[in-house]
Amino acid sequence: MEHQLSTTRAIGTLIREKRKEQGLAQAELAGLSGVGVTFLSQLENGKETAEVGKVLNVLAMLGIDVVGRERA
Repeated sequence: MEHQLSTTRAIGTLIREKRKEQGLAQAELAGLSGVGVTFLSQLENGKETAEVGKVLNVLAMLGIDVVGRERA
């Protein structure tokens, strides 16, 4: 499934949905992703200052690929 991820809120919502689908608590996903629980919570809530590298680690742990595509 493809999602339009144009805001930090959209990224956070996708992460929260996928985490819950996979039955993971925030602490579990944070540990698997190498980030803190506070960071993950802020990410899921759309905080705009999230570090890109950490965001990519969380997405990778959830099996979500980030693809760059030019708009038509």
